[in-house]
Amino acid sequence: MERFYLDHAATSPMHPSVIDRMMSVMAANFGNPSSIHSFGREARHSLDEARVEIAASIGANRQEIVFTSGGTEADNTAMIGVAHSYQHRGKHIITTEIEHHAILHPAQFLEKEGFEVTYLPVDKQGLISLADLKQALREDTILVSIMFGNNEVGTIQPIAEIGSILQNHPAFFHTDAVQAYGVVKINVNELGIDLLSVSAHKINGPKGIGFLYIRDGIKHKPHQLGGDQERKRRAGTESVPAIAGFAEAVKIAQQSLLEKNARYESFKHLMIDVFNQAGIAYSINGSPEHTLPHVFNISFPGTNVESMLVNLDLAGIAVSSGSACTAGSIEPSHVLVAMFGKNDERTKNSIRFSFGFNTTEQEISQAAEETVTIINRLVK
Repeated sequence: MERFYLDHAATSPMHPSVIDRMMSVMAANFGNPSSIHSFGREARHSLDEARVEIAASIGANRQEIVFTSGGTEADNTAMIGVAHSYQHRGKHIITTEIEHHAILHPAQFLEKEGFEVTYLPVDKQGLISLADLKQALREDTILVSIMFGNNEVGTIQPIAEIGSILQNHPAFFHTDAVQAYGVVKINVNELGIDLLSVSAHKINGPKGIGFLYIRDGIKHKPHQLGGDQERKRRAGTESVPAIAGFAEAVKIAQQSLLEKNARYESFKHLMIDVFNQAGIAYSINGSPEHTLPHVFNISFPGTNVESMLVNLDLAGIAVSSGSACTAGSIEPSHVLVAMFGKNDERTKNSIRFSFGFNTTEQEISQAAEETVTIINRLVK
């Protein structure tokens, strides 16, 4: 049976060039980058090259990049590390109801430590209100964490406007850019971002590696203690092959940004055309104007998400009901609940299709047609 992978927002296959780069580094640069001998210096050179490449992709300086084990660690470090370092200035944090659990769970952890967290609501498109943000800001607000693009519905928040608002406030601005990085142009200085989280496996890089951008001068208490790696900000010997592969994935993503985004948008139009021709009922979740090009979340009235996922999988089509990190949960998506309310049918019948570099028009067309067949069978 032919299989189609349309769940790139959950994770993406490694690009062949990334694999080649990692294999060459594993074979030639096995030294510890903290060692002063030639083997260590060679590994350090690979590490430094990668850091420069990655920093340039967001308009940062290389010393502002801290390598982590992925997006979750980067989010945790930003939330908890900054909160602990600046609690003398205040203990109020602002985030949103639709964040990834890598933000929501640290926020709940900090609440148990005596911090106060404001969770901004979103409208039916998944967008926060800038007026709500302004109203929530207080003198003791030390951190605002608002995701760049939502991993389930693809809605892109007004990041530039948020950064502009916070320029006149001492609170730091963190954004979880795990889903947006590599498909949206990001410059931390132009957008007023102080901290930014990224994971490599979302952009055809290896799993287990990511980075946290921390604007120079911002303090954070490391929660991983040991050696002096990452300028004493994150202990542990760096995974040089993974970091080198990450940098290769970044280079490819930056070079193909415009071309692949246009292709992803064409995939959405192709699916819509198939659905319209078949006459099935559907509605698109998220913002029609401000959305990630590779994420397509669709509600199919009269269906059930579990039945849809099982039937699509049996047909060889890999999709998702939302965040892969909550796969298997019988609870409705917290993102869709925040957008529509707990009792809305869309929280129980929405499917996320997401595209990648190796997705083809034929796969999209066949997947859309198979989806129509399954919906007609389930609705009857």
